[in-house]
Order: sequence, then structure tokens, then C-alpha cells
Amino acid sequence: MTERQEPLPLFRMEQGSGGVPLVLLHGFGASHAAWTDILDLIGPLRHTIAFDLPGHGRSLAAPHGSAAIAARAVLGELDRLGIRRAHLAGHSMGGAAAALAALMQPDRVASLTLLAPGGFGREINHRLLRRYAAATEEGGIALLLEQFFGWERELPDGLAAALARDRQAPGARDALMRIVESFFDGNHQKVLAVGDLARLAIPIKVIWGTQDRVLPTRQAHRLPGRIGVHIFEGTGHMLPLEIPAEAASLLMENTR
Repeated sequence: MTERQEPLPLFRMEQGSGGVPLVLLHGFGASHAAWTDILDLIGPLRHTIAFDLPGHGRSLAAPHGSAAIAARAVLGELDRLGIRRAHLAGHSMGGAAAALAALMQPDRVASLTLLAPGGFGREINHRLLRRYAAATEEGGIALLLEQFFGWERELPDGLAAALARDRQAPGARDALMRIVESFFDGNHQKVLAVGDLARLAIPIKVIWGTQDRVLPTRQAHRLPGRIGVHIFEGTGHMLPLEIPAEAASLLMENTR
């Protein structure tokens, strides 16, 4: 008889109750903590679940790899929690995972709110992301993180130090380096079936910053008409940290 090991559950931060849950999926190299400012704004108003995606934070030991693996892990967690349907919001890699989850099981997803999502175009700053995956020291992480933010935005206090602490865990750097390579076809980004996404019978919002140096803002241009697009001037890639009030407002609007 062959023993079968069940996938490890994902770490989650959960608050509020009632209604269709809002599930928050962070970007590459981050954790559930990326949503702290937004959760502070919407937390009392609704049931929210912020996961650590596989290979990140306190879900480091969960089987990890591509955004598709993350999407399947999140859907599995919703099954385990007895959640039949949820609103999904995702940033960057988490945006790609949210979109893939909706494509995999469209009846499970009530809405999509995607903040600078992965997979919407071939262009990607592969050098920055590969260097970011490999960095382990606070100083090096801070220098790289500056490129993730808008030019006039300050790096949040303690962010680089927190990420450096996370990367001291055994296997953390290797996990990030394995995950980042799943994004690429050579030095280009793998692309989602955006047309199929637009045909889903759910509200979809895409939010982008004009100073995004990871995934260019033009990936939000000329999307199919059913996808609502919101562009913010003077804002980089780190939308949950740069414009939490605006992002929270759009999230609440899309998840009514």
C-alpha cells in the first residue's frame, strides 16, 4: 500500500464574518502582511482571508512552483474551510493566481480585483525579479525594493528588514528562485488567457500604477471591454502599500 501525503494547509490571517468571503493573495516574495493597510480599512466591514501563498511566509513548506500551483492550493484551502464561493483579490503573482483560480473553477469566484496582475502581457522586468528572488540581506533587498515603488514613494519602514528575516528560513531563497523561474518563457512573461477571463460572468477590476517598473502599465491598455481598468498616476508596482485607501475603496465597490 502506498502512503499518500496530503498537501500542507496554507497559513491564513482571517477576520470579520458574514457574507461571501474576500480572499486576498499577495505578490511574489511577500506574505499576507502586504495587505495589512487594506485590512485595517475594510476589516471590520466584511469576512476577509489573507493567505500566505505556497513557498512564501508561513506557507514555505507547502508544495510550490507556478501561479497555477498557488491557484490550486487556494481552491483546496477554500474546500477545506467549507467555502463554496469567494471574492478573489490578488496583487502581481497573486493576481495571476486569482485569475487562474477563476478560470479553473469559475463557479467558485464571485468577483476578481487584480492589482498589477501577472500574466497580462509578455513584458516583465526579469532581471529585477530574479535579483529580488536571490537577495537575502536587508540592504540588498531595500535597494531592489525601491524599484518596485513609484519614484516619489518612500520605502515603508521595516519592510526590507521583515523580508530579510523571512528569507533566513531554511529553503526560503531556493523556493523564491524556483517560483520566479515559473513566470518566464526565456526572458518574457508567460501570458494568461485574458480573453477567456473577460468572458466570465463576474465583475472584474484591474488596477495599475503609471510608474510600474515590474510590469508596464500598458498591459492594462486595450483590455476587453468588460474588464474595468483603473490607472493611478505617480504609483509603482506595490499598490497595496502605495494606495491602500484607493485600493480598499475599489475592492469594496467590486465585492458588493
